[in-house]
Amino acid sequence: MKKSILTFAGAFALSAMPHLAGASDLREAALEMFKPLPSTLPALNENTITPEKVALGKALFFDPRMSASGVFSCNSCHNLATGGDDNMETSIGHAWQKGPRNSPTVLNSVFNEAQFWDGRAADLAEQAKGPVQAGVEMANTPENVIATLNSMPQYVDWFKAAFPAEADPVTFDNFAKAIEAYEATLITPSPFDAFLNGDDGALNEIEQAGLELFMDKGCAACHNGVNIGGNGYYPFGLIEKPGADVLPPDDKGRYQVTATADDSYVFRASPLRNIDQTAPYFHSGKVWDLRVAVAIMGTSQLGEELNDQEVDQIVAFLGSLTGAMPEVVYPVLPPETAATPRPTGEVK
Repeated sequence: MKKSILTFAGAFALSAMPHLAGASDLREAALEMFKPLPSTLPALNENTITPEKVALGKALFFDPRMSASGVFSCNSCHNLATGGDDNMETSIGHAWQKGPRNSPTVLNSVFNEAQFWDGRAADLAEQAKGPVQAGVEMANTPENVIATLNSMPQYVDWFKAAFPAEADPVTFDNFAKAIEAYEATLITPSPFDAFLNGDDGALNEIEQAGLELFMDKGCAACHNGVNIGGNGYYPFGLIEKPGADVLPPDDKGRYQVTATADDSYVFRASPLRNIDQTAPYFHSGKVWDLRVAVAIMGTSQLGEELNDQEVDQIVAFLGSLTGAMPEVVYPVLPPETAATPRPTGEVK
């Protein structure tokens, strides 16, 4: 995976952009940096999306019995009613432990280059396996997940329908692929997509001014592409490191994956779709106000002291990235049987 670091020359080139007079000029410049959401579901790596697989993945996403305690599901930390995250500083997991990082939104996450703040999972299927096994999150094991699923005939039937070519479809790999297929449907087309697709009126004047500033100031050097981020790794504090209240010194980000000194305090650029729905902000979850987060990014990443009007305009543009949620109907899950493993572990 290629590592991208914003250089002073790159920031200067973006800041030298001329003022754009009209919506057409603005759109033309924006299309050099961003892409609208596709009109069809994205292709996954060795995982064909089918209605049966999506339905299975949805059930697994909402099922707390995939955790050792029977309390936590994927939706616990990626709540589809609250922007696809849990709106907490850091998530609460097994035995009410507090996790180390802020939970990113699951919405549109299929368009990220990699998953997690440090990019340690290549795709959503790999990501789905992590929290299930993490002691601070769901604290389960692949063996217990499979035993739980096999104990419920309805789940076995659903796996057979989702993976019809396999003799023994109830596997941990297929568990993850089904969740990935469901999460790939969680896409939220926004006014910004309508603007990129040719609708001049999709963004008002303040939002258009914010978009122009977002590009002109250099924000788009890191937050670009279809997800307006999620596709590169950057040091937090490129120009000026935030204080320990925002950038905890004990979390060195991607360094924990690569053990490379240059990756100290380097994180994947946050995808910005639905960002006004997903406070608090940054991997530390220490900032609750989007205006404050924008100002911090200006100072720490760009060396720019943004004034109040500039912050307001950029925040207005970020609001145009909030899109329409797909309809979510809570699934009816298969009932337990006498063979279903009982909840284990300290839940206090």
